[in-house]
Order: sequence, then structure tokens, then C-alpha cells
Amino acid sequence: MKEKFPTPYNVGIVAFIFMSLLQLQLFASHKDGYINRSSKLRLLQDTVPKLLDSVFELNFKSVRINSVQKPVADIETSGNATIHQFLKGEAAGLYVTERSGEPGTPNSMFIRGISTPIFSHKDVYHNQPLVVLDGIPLVGTHPFSYMIQAYDLDRIGPENNLLSNIDLSNIESIEVLKDMANTAVYGPMAANGVIKITSKKSVTDNKKRISLHSFVGVSARPQVTTINGDYENRFRQQFYDLYTTSGRYNDDDTYPVYLSDSLNNRYYGPSNWSDSYYNNGLNYGVNANISGGGSRSNFQFSLGSLQNAGIADDAKFQKYNARFQLDLQPLKWLFFHTSINGTRLNRDRNRNLRNRYAMMAYLPDLSAPLAPNKETYDAYLLEQDKGFDNNFSNILDGNVGISVQSGKFQLKSTLVADYNEGFRDLFYARTLMEENSFAANYYGYNQRLVFNNVALYDWKLNDHSSLFLEGASILQWDTHKYNYAYAYKGVNDFIKINLLRFDDTHADHLISRAFPRQLVYKFLDRTRHNLVSFYSRGTYNLQDKYTASLLLRYDGSSNAQPTERWLFTPTLALGWNLKNEFLQDNSLYESFKIRASAGRLGVLNLYDNVAQGPNYTAQIGYTGNVIVPGYNAFAGLVRPYEDGWIGYDMPWAYTDQLNVGFDFQLSKRRIYFSLDAYVKHTKNQPLGIPSLAEYGYAYNLASGMDVKNTGIEVSVGGDIIGNTNRDFRWNSGINLGFNNNKLTALPGGLDEVVIHDRKLKVGERIDAFWVLENQGMFHADAEVPQVNGVTKNYNGITFKAGDPIWADQNGDNRISSEDRVMQGNFIPKVAGSWQNNFFYRNFDLKASFYFNLGRNILNQEMSDRFNFINNENANNMNSVKEITYWEKRGDYGRYPLYNPWSAVNAYQATQDLFLENGSFLKLRQVSLGYNLSDIVGASLDGGNLYIYLAANNLFTLSKYSGRDPEVANYMGIDQGHNMLLPRTYLMGFKLNF
Repeated sequence: MKEKFPTPYNVGIVAFIFMSLLQLQLFASHKDGYINRSSKLRLLQDTVPKLLDSVFELNFKSVRINSVQKPVADIETSGNATIHQFLKGEAAGLYVTERSGEPGTPNSMFIRGISTPIFSHKDVYHNQPLVVLDGIPLVGTHPFSYMIQAYDLDRIGPENNLLSNIDLSNIESIEVLKDMANTAVYGPMAANGVIKITSKKSVTDNKKRISLHSFVGVSARPQVTTINGDYENRFRQQFYDLYTTSGRYNDDDTYPVYLSDSLNNRYYGPSNWSDSYYNNGLNYGVNANISGGGSRSNFQFSLGSLQNAGIADDAKFQKYNARFQLDLQPLKWLFFHTSINGTRLNRDRNRNLRNRYAMMAYLPDLSAPLAPNKETYDAYLLEQDKGFDNNFSNILDGNVGISVQSGKFQLKSTLVADYNEGFRDLFYARTLMEENSFAANYYGYNQRLVFNNVALYDWKLNDHSSLFLEGASILQWDTHKYNYAYAYKGVNDFIKINLLRFDDTHADHLISRAFPRQLVYKFLDRTRHNLVSFYSRGTYNLQDKYTASLLLRYDGSSNAQPTERWLFTPTLALGWNLKNEFLQDNSLYESFKIRASAGRLGVLNLYDNVAQGPNYTAQIGYTGNVIVPGYNAFAGLVRPYEDGWIGYDMPWAYTDQLNVGFDFQLSKRRIYFSLDAYVKHTKNQPLGIPSLAEYGYAYNLASGMDVKNTGIEVSVGGDIIGNTNRDFRWNSGINLGFNNNKLTALPGGLDEVVIHDRKLKVGERIDAFWVLENQGMFHADAEVPQVNGVTKNYNGITFKAGDPIWADQNGDNRISSEDRVMQGNFIPKVAGSWQNNFFYRNFDLKASFYFNLGRNILNQEMSDRFNFINNENANNMNSVKEITYWEKRGDYGRYPLYNPWSAVNAYQATQDLFLENGSFLKLRQVSLGYNLSDIVGASLDGGNLYIYLAANNLFTLSKYSGRDPEVANYMGIDQGHNMLLPRTYLMGFKLNF
């Protein structure tokens, strides 16, 4: 039986509400004057910052190692909706992907590379950092629902970017924590690093402060070149001229009907579909914030709304946010804190065929694609409008804390709750899918409750040294759940009720007859994870020159197997202040420090199937849909896991990390330099090894995979033109992150393994492509070599004229998987940014460049375009033609004219013919602002007014032949159907008084 820790979620919520009401009463009834002002200020300045963060962050006495703090005073000017979009290039060692320009969709962040191979969407979650908002470790969407999906595209449900709940206008600072000295205190959740976000604080000067920020802008419609049936016909004609006897395509019975009739105006007429598909999108945002109070009681309240619109399909994203914070100090030794943040996310999704078919788990007849004629495409959109797709998420997070201080001793208790829920209701009319209507309903939630207690003692040993002691216990309960149902063939298109439930007690009930019982598919699942942690830490400081910190922690996870439930991990951090040691009287140096850290953190299992040990799953059915298995007409109680057989005695995976760095800053021109070198070795990871097929499993989940990441991170900047000229200043800074990953071990001592058409080999990168090497083309049958009477062949198929020449790596005159090579990588070797800020009197001009270097992209879109023979007659996702199929993309001239009819599949995507350089330099943002405070400051009672213009994604420099080197999927493959990142323009203002 699975071991679970108690789950006092309801008790915690009651306590949360009670303490909040208590603090509100105290806030309303007490007046300033019970304690002296100096004492109140000291407590607020010391206690408030540490109340929530001390459980998860090194305190002021500790060594802050490799913590890149990003002040975000200008974050609002970006117009971005998510943290991901803003953080691109903002910290060395942080790599952010944005695989689609569709607003509100999930993005990914990777700190110091990836430690787990990525084979599917759910593997991306294993590599994501922890995001902490004001001491709240945010809970995200769990990937376990991918287990019931037939296609690895969008996750079922709303699939909104849950980090959009953070209103950028409320942010005071963002820190990217990467090394063990800063992340170990967060425990196993921080194995992939931490993004720490701090909101703006309340004022304590007995005055009210009001701020207002607003912007409006547009996402600019892109300029595209459209094509029609005539263009496509001429493109294909060149292959028929080369590889058919008469050069006439009508000799081929497989030639598509939609291209056979040149008088068909739908395909051969005007290609003006783009007028209905692409659009200019309206973007706007507003945030109002009010704060006030004194040193003993203060509050902050903000409201915000934002819309980001896409450039196609009328896609847009909206969010509404409210935040409340309250700090109280009724006695000089007692402090309360409460904050609550609520958000509503709405997203109008794209209308891509792939996304719809994947979600429906149904592929219709693909022989007649959408026509490029606007009139015809508009008629199709009218059929889309007969249905609906309601897609939204609600998010609520908050915390309540109490702190008691007596002299140098402090005791803190904090209760943290984070909850998000997602809904998606949709209906498609029968005219969209071969007279089969479709309805689906999804509801799911993710919740986290954390209760922690921390004891701290600040012990001054003598005039030259001090010891800061800390001990903590943390209890965490996570729950993820979804209910999902879909159905085909409703009785008619007017009944769109998505309550896919049968009421047998009322035979004539409408719902019981809306969809045939045998065509309704229902799924529900819930997974829980409980984490118990204890840690203690001591930080010794000698003469403000030498610092040593030792942290010891003990973590227990319910997702670990019973025999391996607990893991002990230590972390040691050292610091040496060279400024105070050797340069104390040297005014040139503002600071100069050397630091080092080494430690270990456990890696959590995302799924509870590891804790279950061996369990069985059966997938049956003839419809092609993933269904709940049954036996003799009775549903079976099985788990939807297909990761493979799970054995016993699987240990915790863990990551060891060593970091060495130094920082210095010069007083003159504010020049700074930071350098970090690290080795991050993640060990004992589970991996599905192909085996045990005779037992019904394709894989055996075994531990023993080790991945090493090594790298160097550099941040350098300062005033190029300093303050000597008061009218003009130029500040510039560069962030660089160099990263390399290498597989160092596989389970069972294996040297290599092939999984999902990907190869892992010890000593090679885990993000490498596995491709055939192109060496030209056979122009005649006589050119095909023979060795010992065997003609060169591909998996037994003899090569002929028009076939590609693929490198024979092992020299056996046979091309097979043995001849594929590991080449390139989709995680960049270097990622970073170059920031430039120009100031002239009250004007400022800012330009931000973002770049990825040493990265490759597999251009599957071009593979699909040239592989038209195989795709035209197939019934799979590669055969789906979006309306954007009628758009000229890429450089056709760079590809040889292979024989597309060849059985060797000459244009298969997994060859280096389609592997391209994906490096790029992008002008991410340019903004121009003017500070009107000198003009209106008097009327604003000392406040300020700032107006600005900004533009994003202005241009990209790249050798990549596709649309945008950023728009590739989680494995570096450009499939061509994702929305482009928009070019946006906006204007706005920030008012504070």
C-alpha cells in the first residue's frame, strides 16, 4: 500500500482565513504609539524580508553565491504577459524557449542546461525550475494527463501559461538562483534552479501611495507570400518531369484530385486566404496600486487587467488580477503578514487542424485540404463559429505568517496555499468532421499547501565574529486532478450541452440521448505528492572577511519507494571578501569577492508510479483512441502509465553541483564583472529501457542514468560614458551563459540505447539529433555501388537513380540505423543578451538584444513539403495541411530533387539535409521614454510621471532558412504550424504620487 502523509488541507484553509480576519481586526483597531518608532522600524526592516523567505532563502548573514538579481523597474514597458517572455537573456545561465507566438501558451525555462533527455512534452516538466513568488513555491500543471493522449501536442484542458498570474507591474525584483548556496534551502523542488520573484512592498511613512500604469499597442500582421494550386502544381511538375516516363502527372492515379482540375477556382483562383487568417491584434494593459500605513501596520492593494492578441486566427489572451498585502505589528515582539493574489486567465485558442484532430483523437479524410481562396476559407470559419471553445483558468495563492522575536531569537510559522483550476468546454459541428459532431469537457486543478516553522538565533560571539543558526521543518502537500470526457456524433448540432453524463433514471432526459453511449469516452485521475523536510544551517562570519555556511537537510517524499523514502543532503558554501581583506582603503573597488559552494539535492519523481513498484496497464480497443481497459464488459481499475515495468529498490535521483565564482565592482563608472564556473552532475535518474516485451511492456523503468552539465557564466557591464557629462550617459551590459551536457552513464551499464527514434550514447550530448548524413544523389542506377555481389541498399531496399547517397558509417554497403550519427544539438551552447541604455536629461533610450549560439533546428516543415507523395496518401499528422500550407516559406533551391516515389523515403526528416544552423541574434526590444516629473512634479505632490514608446521583436539575424529560429518545438523541430512571435508596438505611461 502506498504510504501517504496526513493531508490537513481543510484545516490549513480554516487557519488561513481565521488568521487573516484576526489581522484585519488588529489593523482596524490599533493605532500607532504603543512602541517606540526605532524599535518598530528595526523589526520591520529585519523581520519582514525574512518572514517568508527564510524558509526558502539564504538570509542576510549567508553567502549569496551566484544569485543574479535583476531589478525590474522598467519591466512594465515590455508589454509582456508572462515572466518567461521578460526573462529571455536577462540572466546568464537561464535559457527560455518560446515555441509559439500564440499569446498565453506555456513556455519553458532551463537553468544550467537540461539534466534529463526530452522525448516528449512531459519530459520538459522534469527540467523546469521552481518559481517562488513572495515565499510561495508555485505549483504548476502536472503532466500526468499526457498518459491518456493519443498525440503528443497540446495537453488536454486549457493549457494556459499559469505563470501569467504574476502581474509584471507588481514586481519589485527577480532573482535567478542557480548554485547550491542559494537553492539548497528550497530542497528537492529546486534541483533545476529557482526563479525568485519579489513583489513591491508597502510604504511605512504614514502616507498613501498611488501608482497607475497603462499601455496600449498592437501586434503587427506579418507580410507573407501566398501560393495557390497552380504554384503547387508547378512545384510538383519538376519531379514528374524527372521521374515519370511521360512527364505527365495525370499518368499517376495517386495525383490529388484538388490539384487535377486547373479550372477549380477554389484552389487555382486568388490565394487571398491570408486576409481572413492574419490580423493586427490589440494589446492593452492597466494596473492600479494603492498602499499606505505606518511602521506598525501597512497595506497594499492592486488591480490589473491585460490583453495580448496574436497575429492570426483571432487568438488572444486576457487576464484579470487582484492582489492584497497586509503587515501588522501589534506588539514589538510580534509580527503578522498576509498576502493574497487572485487571477483569471482567458484564452481564445488557435483553430489549427492539428491541434483539433489531436484533441479529438480522430483523423478525418485528408484528401481535400483547406482551399486558399478567401471566400471558401470564410465559409469554413462560419462552420467553426457554429461551435464554441471556452477556455479559462482561475488561480489563487496566498500566505499568512506570524513571527515572534525575543532578543536574538526568532520563531516563525508560515502557511502557504497555491491553487489553480482549469476549464475547457468545446463543441464542433458535424460539418467540420465528416458529419460527426464532437463535444468535450475538462475540469482539473492543482493545489499546494505548505506549512513551515523556522527558528533563528543571531549569536554575536565577539567583536569580530558572529554565528547565525537556523533550523526548520517543512510540510508540503500537493494534489493534481482532472476529469475529462469527450463524445462523438451528437443527435444534432443544436444540442451543444457538454455534460457528458447519462441519467438512467430518466429515460427521456435530454443528456442521456445527446450522444450515443458507446461513443462517449470518460477519464479521471488524481495524483498526490507529500514532502516532509527538515534542515539546519549555521553561518559563521569572521571580521566581515570570511564566511562559511553549512546546511544539512533530510527530505522524505511519498513518490519515492518505501525502502528509499528518505534522503540526506549537505551543502557547504564559502566566501572571501577581498575588498575588506586587501583593498579596504582603495576607493577604486566598490566590492570584490570570491565564493565557492558544493552540495547535493534530491530530485523528485513527478509520478507516483515509482512508489507503487510493479504495476500493470493494458491498452485495448479498435478505435485508435486511448480508452479505459475492461474485462468482460467491466471497467478495469488500472493506472494510465505506459512508462514501463517498474522494479523494486529504486533509489532517489540526486544532483551534485560544484560552483566557483568571483564578483567585483568598481566605483568609477559602476563597472561590474561576475564569473561563475560550475559542474552539475545529476545521477541515479530513471530511464525507460526497451525490454521485457514478452511481458506486455515496451520499456523497463530502471535507475542509473547520469547526466553532467558543465559551464561558465559571465556578466559584465557599466557606464561606457559615465557621469562626467551630466546630460548624457550610456550604460551597457552583457550576459553570457556557456553550457555543455554529456551523458555519463546508462542503467545497467549500457553504452547506448535507442528510445522513440532518438539515441542516447554515453559520452555524447543528450539533446543531439540522430540523423543520416547526406553525401549527394545517385544520378543513375549504375552509380549505386556493389560489394561482394550485394547492391547498396536501405534496410533491404536497393538504391536507384534519384535516391540520396547516405554515408555508410560502418562500411557494410547497407544503410540502416547503424549508420545514423549523433549530430548537432537543440539546447544552445551559448545563450545571452546585450543591453544598452542611453540617458539624455529626462530622455532615455533602451535597446535589448537576445541571442542563441551553437544551436540546431530540424526543419520538418521543408521535409513535409518535399515528401508530398508519402504525405498525400497517408493518414497521419504529417499529412495534415493547415491553411498556412498555401504560404511560400523557406528556400526550395537548397534541396536536391530526389525521387519522392522511392521506397527509401528520400525526404524523411531525420537526415542532416534538413538539419540547419539555428543560431540567431534578435533585437528584442527598443523603448524611448521621457520623465515628466520636472514639469508635473509639483502638482503630483512629489510624484512622477513617465511616458514611453516601445517595440518588440523588431528583427532577427540568422542563417536559418525557416520563418523564425525561435519557433521550434521542445526537441528543436520546426513543424511549421506554430504561430510566429509577433512584432509589437506600444505606448504607455507610469504615474506615481
